[in-house]
Amino acid sequence: MKRSYIFPAVATLLVAMAHAHGASLGDIKRTNLLRNELSVSGREVIQVLVEFEPGGRAVRHSHPGEEVVYVTEGSLEYRLDGKSPVIVKAGEALFIPNGTPHAVKNVGGGKAAELATYIVEKGKPLLAVSE
Repeated sequence: MKRSYIFPAVATLLVAMAHAHGASLGDIKRTNLLRNELSVSGREVIQVLVEFEPGGRAVRHSHPGEEVVYVTEGSLEYRLDGKSPVIVKAGEALFIPNGTPHAVKNVGGGKAAELATYIVEKGKPLLAVSE
């Protein structure tokens, strides 16, 4: 039974480390572009290019702040808790409210990419994996 608690904790740690440093997570590659404090105390902005291989997906997760997504290539399906799934295509944007669990999947025929801009609480892990 302890294994069931250890695995999610280790998986969360590995994903958070990859998000913090820019990394490839199987069929997703993250490239950190910008991290800067904001004029609002305790908040920072983080900008990341996220690239998805065909069929690639990001598991259900949330962030300690808002996320603004701009799809630069392909078509991505976003599943936000409490909302119907939405497909966002290249040239379109999506707002994800603070702490909202969501998952993303490349539903196009080729690669897809998004520019993710996070306005989050400084010092908190950027990502929390949801079950």
